Amino acid sequence: MYRKAEEFEKPIREIQEQMAELRRYPESMQRDVRLERLEKKLADTRGDIYGNLSRWQTTLVARHPQRPYTLDYVGQLFTDFVELRGDRLYRDDPAIVAGLAEFRGQSVGIVGHQKGRNTKEKLHRNFGMPNPEGYRKALRVMRMAERFGLPILTFIDTPGAYPGSGAEERGVAESIAVSLREMSSLRVPIIATVIGEGGSGGALAIGVSDRVNMLEHSVYSVISPESCSSILWRDADHTEEAAEALRLTATDLVDLGLVDVIIPEPAGGAHTDPLSMGTNLAAVLSRQLDELGRVPTERLVDSRYSKFRAMGSIAAE
Repeated sequence: MYRKAEEFEKPIREIQEQMAELRRYPESMQRDVRLERLEKKLADTRGDIYGNLSRWQTTLVARHPQRPYTLDYVGQLFTDFVELRGDRLYRDDPAIVAGLAEFRGQSVGIVGHQKGRNTKEKLHRNFGMPNPEGYRKALRVMRMAERFGLPILTFIDTPGAYPGSGAEERGVAESIAVSLREMSSLRVPIIATVIGEGGSGGALAIGVSDRVNMLEHSVYSVISPESCSSILWRDADHTEEAAEALRLTATDLVDLGLVDVIIPEPAGGAHTDPLSMGTNLAAVLSRQLDELGRVPTERLVDSRYSKFRAMGSIAAE
């Protein structure tokens, strides 16, 4: 899949290769001047490419294999993370991580999708596609956070809930529906952030929140462009056209009133500078936690419910 992204990133890689080659030579004024020029050219090229991504290209960036995942942000932004496993009904689901942690001196509940980078990790995490027990685990931890008055932070990054027969047998649709219902009435602040790929109900299941954020190059949609192409055109050759029609980028969703905040990414995407990306994310989460912490509980819950009930409404002309 990422080979398609390599096509539009080719000019960036070519400059990086030239810089790597130059660095093999002994230091000299001439070498340093050339490196400085290449660094400026690299910044300009990245800006041109990433400032004009198509919706399909944005989807490919959102799926970049080196993009930070939930546990990367947990390790960078939180302390004293205690992971809680299992749904107390069937088993643990590694496609969702959940637990309690400290964020800038405040205890919080954390729930997020988790993908893998190598083959072994991808299989272990089921490619970030949760089974019903994953959503039941997530809800168990969210209810625990509510019991102790802790705000909840969720991190969305999944192609969708796992569509296998086992998941259907164990009630994946019911587990998602219950999560939607229960999150709408939890009496603590909830902040959801799409950090990569937000796919269908599998993403929305941990996305009912007081604030919905999206990283600049993330996507959020009811269906993937590939699946949409297969359904509408009966082949997978119309993914770019499908992505344009789906309007799945952060800018699209803010314009539609479905997302509250776009969090800027470093030039070239979050994967080029994970530390800077974490800093940007932490600043937004800190501000939102402070804002929501001052809202009375009843108003918080009523506003969250009204927020999601109003989505998709069309005003009469």
